[in-house]
Amino acid sequence: MATGPAMAADWSCSDPDTLPQQGLNFCALQDSKKADAELNQVWATLFPKLKTWDRDTIPQWQGLPDAVLNAQRAWIAYRDAHCSAEGFRYRGGSIEPLIYHACRARVTRERTLQLKDYLEN
Repeated sequence: MATGPAMAADWSCSDPDTLPQQGLNFCALQDSKKADAELNQVWATLFPKLKTWDRDTIPQWQGLPDAVLNAQRAWIAYRDAHCSAEGFRYRGGSIEPLIYHACRARVTRERTLQLKDYLEN
């Protein structure tokens, strides 16, 4: 009996050396989603804190939540464009999704650390 290609449920992202390219792409996507979830969790904690700080500070120092929100929106556009450019060298190849999603995970984790700095200061 012939078997088809491995399904996503068959791939163990904890052992990438055993995965075909399609599995590596899948695991990179999952890692990117995990990094996004971590970023969103930090954002959900940070933004209300910024609003409270803004409300309790003197008027000339107010506006930090809007400034950080604008920066975050610009950062999302940057991340997506940057990672598309990083993957572009492999346009149409089977490795392009791996490069793109690995970039998104890496850059998102860097941004998460930057946002955590706001929480600590």
